[in-house]
Amino acid sequence: MDFSFLVPLLFAGAVIAALIALAQAIATRRHWHARRRLACAYRGAWLLVFVLLAVLFAGLGLALRGYRLLTAEAPVATLGARQLGPQWFALRVDFPDGTHRSAQIHGDEWQLDARVIKWAPRAVSLGAQPLFRVDRLSGRYRDATQAGATVPSVVALDADSIMDVWQLKQRFPRWLPWIDADYGSAAFLPLVDGGTYHVTINPLGGLIARPADAATAEKLKAVAW
Repeated sequence: MDFSFLVPLLFAGAVIAALIALAQAIATRRHWHARRRLACAYRGAWLLVFVLLAVLFAGLGLALRGYRLLTAEAPVATLGARQLGPQWFALRVDFPDGTHRSAQIHGDEWQLDARVIKWAPRAVSLGAQPLFRVDRLSGRYRDATQAGATVPSVVALDADSIMDVWQLKQRFPRWLPWIDADYGSAAFLPLVDGGTYHVTINPLGGLIARPADAATAEKLKAVAW
């Protein structure tokens, strides 16, 4: 289920809070010029409250942009592979929202990574569900020596936002004590010419990769997977 429906609500809340803050600012200025200091202080306090609310709502909207709510096993992507040369493949990644990305990677296997936000137990008890965001696609080599001597192919699938709740948690862990964001998940399968793969994510935040059709399953068996 797409989590983006909450982002416009947060931005709308930020706009409303900003408009109320503007009204409080006008009232504060009026009371100041009228030398009504107590009324000015009262309005100024409310001005500060609504400015902070506007910043909070806007910040949460930016931080959660790109994440999706995870309530059941959900589709993440469909990948199609076409071999261009030895350990060299062109991949097309189709997402559930109809968008797609194309990339070329080197290796024997592809790997898809996602960022998963899991909430602290007290937030879970209130009904909070995990969120996920697809992060990157990369190539893997089966041979560890080759992997260590070769620059990996890495393609970003979701550009970093100006503000990201994952990054906020990493940098300022004490600010978001109800979020456990120190979690990532990955899934991988061998690259075969003409292969098609489905990737899903389960409610616990784990990515699952499967062949999308019988032909791909047979090709994976042929490479001893």
